[in-house]
Amino acid sequence: MKVMHILVVGFNHKTAPVELREKLAFSSDRLQMALNVLRDMKSILECVIVSTCNRMELYVVCDQLHTGEYYSKSFLENWFRVPKEEFVPHLYVKQNLEAVNHLFTVVCGLDSLVLGETQILGQVKSAFLTAQAEGTTGTIFNTLFKQAVTLGKRVHSETEIGQNAVSVSYAAVELGKKMFDTFIDKTILLIGAGKMSELTAKHFYSTGATRVLVVNRTLAKAEEVAAKFRGEARPWEELGQVLQEADIVVSSTGAAEPVLTREMVEPALKARRSPLFLIDIAVPRDIDPAVHELDQVFLYDIDDLHGIVDANMSLREQEAKRVQAWIGEETAEFDEWLRTLGVVPLIAALREKALTVQEEAMARIERKLPDLTEHEKRVLRKATKSIVNQLLRDPIVRVKELAAGNHKDEALEMFTYLFALEEQIKAEEKAKNKQKAPVDIPAFAGGQSFVRP
Repeated sequence: MKVMHILVVGFNHKTAPVELREKLAFSSDRLQMALNVLRDMKSILECVIVSTCNRMELYVVCDQLHTGEYYSKSFLENWFRVPKEEFVPHLYVKQNLEAVNHLFTVVCGLDSLVLGETQILGQVKSAFLTAQAEGTTGTIFNTLFKQAVTLGKRVHSETEIGQNAVSVSYAAVELGKKMFDTFIDKTILLIGAGKMSELTAKHFYSTGATRVLVVNRTLAKAEEVAAKFRGEARPWEELGQVLQEADIVVSSTGAAEPVLTREMVEPALKARRSPLFLIDIAVPRDIDPAVHELDQVFLYDIDDLHGIVDANMSLREQEAKRVQAWIGEETAEFDEWLRTLGVVPLIAALREKALTVQEEAMARIERKLPDLTEHEKRVLRKATKSIVNQLLRDPIVRVKELAAGNHKDEALEMFTYLFALEEQIKAEEKAKNKQKAPVDIPAFAGGQSFVRP
């Protein structure tokens, strides 16, 4: 029986710097070609390539672990023309059940930069469907990846691991939702044009806020940021007036002293009827804490946002413990399926041999009793097949039990020997090999041919 192994060779945001991740990123227009080149490497039987901005992973089924790992690394070296010594120190290699557990962990968002994020599930599903369409997956990966995607969907539908904000910018939006029923038609005011305030404004804008105003000491910079939101830049001197128009204020200037004081905010409140939501993400603070004392003003600083992030991260970590238990159960379930996988061709061969014996016996009966009616023949066929099925029932149950044990390979070899199934197994493997047509390996990367060793 041919022994097959599952292998993961790759790196992620924790093991490789962005410079290396950029070098070894698969472009979508060449992914199909890469899959075929990888699958046709020595020892590799099935493969899926997962390539995102934060990870690159080769999932392969191979007949030998050492050979599969060696040629996976060689594939990366040749495809990207990057010497092994440059990327191998950053790789992790996971084998068999560890590899299965890793895939389940990835699709559940537990190995992501942001714990519990949902985007990776879609990326893994897309990678699998691409590989399946190219014919580089087979029995093992078709089962494994479908099980993984199903698990990922269950995690995100039955837990709250991805529901709570775990970034400062998202936490600001979460707070805003408590203040406003909707952000539609709300006006955002950016004080300063820093990256964090811009990111926060982006989240508000993407959730319905339709108007963005930017005030910055340098008007050109304000205009640059405003253009990203189809917004409007205003001179620094108009800050007090612009406050009258804003519903949500995000401030991050880097100034040493507060840029918004109670004396500035109070007149603006008199000119408006709705609450004013202020988010101060600057250190030192941009907004005088005394502003919080005003009616219809809701002021939150960076510590408030971090408090929300920490609380939400704690909730995600609690949910992650539940998910880890599910991953353990799914890994065990796949292991049980994998252990009994080798028994399927044996059972098929045994049934085929037994039915051949039954058919030959029926042929002899019909020759010796030529006067049998069609009804009598049908009765005899049914009776002899019933005898065959009854005789096979216990051996099939026992071989499945043996396949799930610790000495699977020895047990299956003994089963093959006892029932003399060697010829049937060889014939089936020969038929499968004939069905698999050779694949021409195209030029890669810079156009050089990649020859299978």
